[in-house]
Amino acid sequence: MRQFWATYCKDLLVLGRDRAGLLVLFFMPAVLVLVVSLVQNNVLETTGASGLQVLFVDEDGSALTERLRQRLGAIEALQLVQSVDTQPLSEAAARQLVDEGDFQFGILVPEGAGALLQERARELARQALRGDGEGAASAAAEPLPLVVFFDPTVQGIFRTAVTSSLNQVLLGIEAEEKGRELARALNTAFAARSGGFMGGGALLGEDRLRRVLVEESLLPVQQQAAASEVERPQPNAVQQNVPAWALFGMFFIVVPLSGALLRERQEGTLLRLRTLPVAYGVILLGKISAFASVCLVQFSLMLVVGKLLLPLLGTPQLDLQGRLAAAYLLALCAALAATGFGLLVGTAARSYEQASMFGAVSVVVAAALGGVMVPVYVMPKGMQAVSAFSPLAWGLEGFLEIFVRGGGLAEVAPNALCLLAFFAVTLTLALTLFQRGNSLGR
Repeated sequence: MRQFWATYCKDLLVLGRDRAGLLVLFFMPAVLVLVVSLVQNNVLETTGASGLQVLFVDEDGSALTERLRQRLGAIEALQLVQSVDTQPLSEAAARQLVDEGDFQFGILVPEGAGALLQERARELARQALRGDGEGAASAAAEPLPLVVFFDPTVQGIFRTAVTSSLNQVLLGIEAEEKGRELARALNTAFAARSGGFMGGGALLGEDRLRRVLVEESLLPVQQQAAASEVERPQPNAVQQNVPAWALFGMFFIVVPLSGALLRERQEGTLLRLRTLPVAYGVILLGKISAFASVCLVQFSLMLVVGKLLLPLLGTPQLDLQGRLAAAYLLALCAALAATGFGLLVGTAARSYEQASMFGAVSVVVAAALGGVMVPVYVMPKGMQAVSAFSPLAWGLEGFLEIFVRGGGLAEVAPNALCLLAFFAVTLTLALTLFQRGNSLGR
């Protein structure tokens, strides 16, 4: 045991003198967690509950624009802006603000839109009663002259969200207007055919018909989580980024570990250690334990960042959901996998430059394939298939199972076993290369 502790402390001391390695292990992932979480949290807020700011220019001033304003304002994902610096918006001012990137969307209701809607609805109702189906269809196909203009940098999904919301509101208003005009036309027709015995408006209540056509939904849409549990953490940037970038930083242990191995070989430290009455397995176990411990400290630091620091900057707090044991078990497996990979790179490389370059690039590639930077489900099918072989994908899927889906030990067991298998394979390859190098006198 003393030999193990001596080796363990020696490797920690060596790592402590590697200031560049410490920066890579602790400073880099902390900065990534902060920056990426803040950026993504702002994006989620912009497209989510906080409301996407949309300029609303009213040049009509009719009941149509008032109904549009009320119904668009009731959508949580949208926040209508009707004045800037206490000045009402004009079309030119709104277009300039959007074009300069101060706002991303603008909706223009031109003059006469409300009157045109009423006229078209009235004409459609009349044509429907006359049996003029073709004329009604052609009139209905003409769009209302509402304009939505965008910042050119806005991506397609955001444009779709705004236009879909506007279309949904317009459909409701159109149906309401058509129902009202149809009721009036029917009442007028009944009154005419009864020879004035039944007065107009007495047969069909316009308000009742409007409720039937617009307000009484036959197939309402209800949003639910796929699982039956209701007490799950709300998915947000912190819940996803903290474990993702912590995992990314843990695998960067490859750079200082492989560098330490190379220095020991080049300076003869390893040769001197092997002349001592210490089994090579003890030396190896001490090294693995030391670097795995550093990975766990690094993981703990990322949890502290998510739990204490990020909320101070306005993001949601990291919610551990009482799954700390499962998180640390998975972190330990990921630390062992990263350490095994570092031993393999340090054993196979012939120089520090080779080890640092290959180690860093391979971790970045594995992180990209593993979904740390871009979700796997948005990748092409071929890359999704390759992603299944990335150890960072196994670790990330396990952490998301804990932090986003509220899973426990049983749910992350397959991911933990994959990481342990990766550790066993890389360790075996490193030992094989080490023994082969010894036999060749390297």
